[in-house]
Amino acid sequence: MTKIAFVFPGQGSQKVGMGTELVENHEQSKEFFTNADRVLGFSLSELIEEGPQEELTVTYNAQPALLTVGAMIASRLKEEGIQPDYTAGHSLGEYTALVASGVLTFEEGVLAVHKRGLYMNEAVPAGVGAMAAILGLDAETVSEITNKITESGDAVQPANLNCPGQIVISGTKAGVEKACHELKEAGARRAIPLDVSGPFHSSLMKPAAEKLKATLDEITMHDATPPIIANVNAEIVEDSNQLKDLLVEQLYSPVRWEDSVRTMLENGVTHFIECGPGKVLSGLIKKIDRKATVLSVYDEQSLAEVLEASKGWSK
Repeated sequence: MTKIAFVFPGQGSQKVGMGTELVENHEQSKEFFTNADRVLGFSLSELIEEGPQEELTVTYNAQPALLTVGAMIASRLKEEGIQPDYTAGHSLGEYTALVASGVLTFEEGVLAVHKRGLYMNEAVPAGVGAMAAILGLDAETVSEITNKITESGDAVQPANLNCPGQIVISGTKAGVEKACHELKEAGARRAIPLDVSGPFHSSLMKPAAEKLKATLDEITMHDATPPIIANVNAEIVEDSNQLKDLLVEQLYSPVRWEDSVRTMLENGVTHFIECGPGKVLSGLIKKIDRKATVLSVYDEQSLAEVLEASKGWSK
């Protein structure tokens, strides 16, 4: 039996023009762009369609932009008869999953992530924080070394546990630099500094988490249908109150993406559909399990390919 998971990318996947082909001749898809502009009070659609890329990449623009495109694609797939059994998203993508699973309305989601981006931007002054991708080292060694550096006064911790041999660390600039040096000495194949605007998923984000909690407390969240695999614990979650708590915790906790994918596989997921620009999550899923069927929808052609493929799926 075919079991489907919709998965949604996080920051870094945004690019000018994403999703625009899908809205050109489809009124319901256009409404996502129109409603985002109305709720936010500025033309997010123009920024998505025309850029510039630098402005689209700023966290409080990138987050609502990616959510808008991902939610629109999920809606289009459902309209065509493809229903997910689970949803999951990487960091920001978890909010798109919440919209796809009916926990938040699209309007609530797009406004929440815009505010989330503002809070994250305010939490740490530019240049103070950093992130880096560590390749070829196990999670236990990364945690051991980053804990030791944090205890010596320079905060740094694992931020994204993406797939075997790929872990992102986050923290103060000094902490990340020290960790990169020590992790390479411990056997890491590479330590690659990331071009990001803040130390996401680190303890430095706790001030942003407090503000986010106040924002989420103003929203009436609903239980997830279908269930969501949460970033923080990689477990199946449906309860709206638990989801709210996990969203706050997510801001300063690691994204357990590898474990999340394994949870979906263990629960019978046979097909993963990445809804949004790029194929970052598709690549990670294939590294976690080469046998997994992974598809991506980001334009009319890729949508048509998924719809054609779905004709052979067993119900």
